[in-house]
Amino acid sequence: MNGADRNEGPAVLADGAEERRSGRIDRPADPEAHAALPDDFGQHYVIFVDTEEEFDWERPLSRDNVAVTAMEGLPEAQRFFREAGALPAYMVDYPVVDNDRSAAIICEMHERDGCEIGTQLHPWVNPPFEEEVTGYTSFTGNLPRDLQRAKLERLTERIAERVGERPTLYRAGRYGIGEHSAQLLEEAGYRLDTSVRALFSYAREGGPDFSRFRTNAFWAGPSRTLLELPLTSTFIGPLRRFGMPLFAWGESVPLWRTLLARTRLLQRVSLTPEDYPLDLALEAIRRLIDDGLPVIGLSYHSPSVVPGHTPYVRDAADLKAFYAWWDGVFDLFARHGVTAVRARDIVAAADRARTGPAGSA
Repeated sequence: MNGADRNEGPAVLADGAEERRSGRIDRPADPEAHAALPDDFGQHYVIFVDTEEEFDWERPLSRDNVAVTAMEGLPEAQRFFREAGALPAYMVDYPVVDNDRSAAIICEMHERDGCEIGTQLHPWVNPPFEEEVTGYTSFTGNLPRDLQRAKLERLTERIAERVGERPTLYRAGRYGIGEHSAQLLEEAGYRLDTSVRALFSYAREGGPDFSRFRTNAFWAGPSRTLLELPLTSTFIGPLRRFGMPLFAWGESVPLWRTLLARTRLLQRVSLTPEDYPLDLALEAIRRLIDDGLPVIGLSYHSPSVVPGHTPYVRDAADLKAFYAWWDGVFDLFARHGVTAVRARDIVAAADRARTGPAGSA
């Protein structure tokens, strides 16, 4: 995807008091916002599927890219996950829910398997269309507040019309949250956001910087009713405990991160079959299980279930490797007693921990 001038990005608030007042989610949460889960919650995994249109990942974004033919492969993928005991949540964007055929596929999976249907906002293909399509405006949080609200309302209502219930789960396309995102999501009735990609930064493209975020869940929004569940990323390797400061040096030291990765001293791993080999994912999951992380989040893009639509699944061999990746991950989870959980049950558990006799804010 095309980028934008780094200096165009949203201003960074360094003051923790400002963080507490605004409830923003495009910066690390203050300790008071930590979201506890009940002691008996155990360890679970959750899968979020970025359910979206097809486009060439190497070319500039365009409003014309609204094809959703790869959705025909999603029911087969859902059967695979259902048989594995997984409970994916499908985060759908406007082209998917606005197309009769792809909307019918989503509705069928929702009715048959109880699949959760959430929201994913790609502003460049989500009406109303008032902004120029650029790398900078592809991050929803960079748009004027009223336009952000209007796009969110249009998508939320379209999903509600198609699926029969209003979505409460959200992910910004390109992880593009910003200053007003948390408040707008709270106002629209959303309870969970998965837009933070822990340990990653999109600042060079004008997007948010999540490099100082950890994977722990926290409460966001002015009313603290929005549970933020960052996409699970972690460090592996002998220098893991020093991962955040060591990795940060890569911003100013050329090839520093490449050196760390090639020597296996420190590697950043995000839990997706797209760009992260199985051996690295398994090592990361083992570390997270040992850490006692209660919720391990995984994800992929829906066009990957049909070869030729993403850089990660180009042919039949890649698709076979895609499913083998999930088989390996599910096998590890089973051996450690880590079971699937629905996103709404994570929110309910966090609510219970906060309001129950033993809960804490």
